[in-house]
Amino acid sequence: SRDASERDIKKAYKRLAMKFHPDRNQGDDTAAEKFKEVKVAYEILTDAQKRSAYDQYGHAAFEQGGMGGGGFGGGGADFGDIFGDVFGDIFGGGRRGGQQRAQRGSDLRYNMELTLEEAVRGCDKEIEVPTLVSCDPCEGTGAKKGTSSTTCSTCHGQGQVQMRQGFFAV
Repeated sequence: SRDASERDIKKAYKRLAMKFHPDRNQGDDTAAEKFKEVKVAYEILTDAQKRSAYDQYGHAAFEQGGMGGGGFGGGGADFGDIFGDVFGDIFGGGRRGGQQRAQRGSDLRYNMELTLEEAVRGCDKEIEVPTLVSCDPCEGTGAKKGTSSTTCSTCHGQGQVQMRQGFFAV
């Protein structure tokens, strides 16, 4: 939740930093990248100004163009994923023990070209909207069927996969 305490954030950071530390995962580039993301997320969430920006604007505060043009971004990290993937369990994302939990998403933005006539009279346009659905191979548990310790290769232990669908009327 947005009211996660500094203690909760620090606890989650320590747990994840240990899990993804390069010394514990030698040769694993994915873990090294995740470790960097954990560090950046922790720096943002423990800085009062950055935390306030995150609480007010969400991921958009750290994407290119946010926070006065440059944002806090850089270093190749995708700030849209960091908080959900890294600190998801204390910020409303992530899942534990296969429990279904709604995740509040950021606003969607879609640039669409319309003619003046379409804008005035209205029209129907089809767009794809990303949506999370339960992973079929593991049935949302995050582990392969019949096992408790093998991570599902389809959803990578998240229990959900992204599906794109939708219809939009202007």
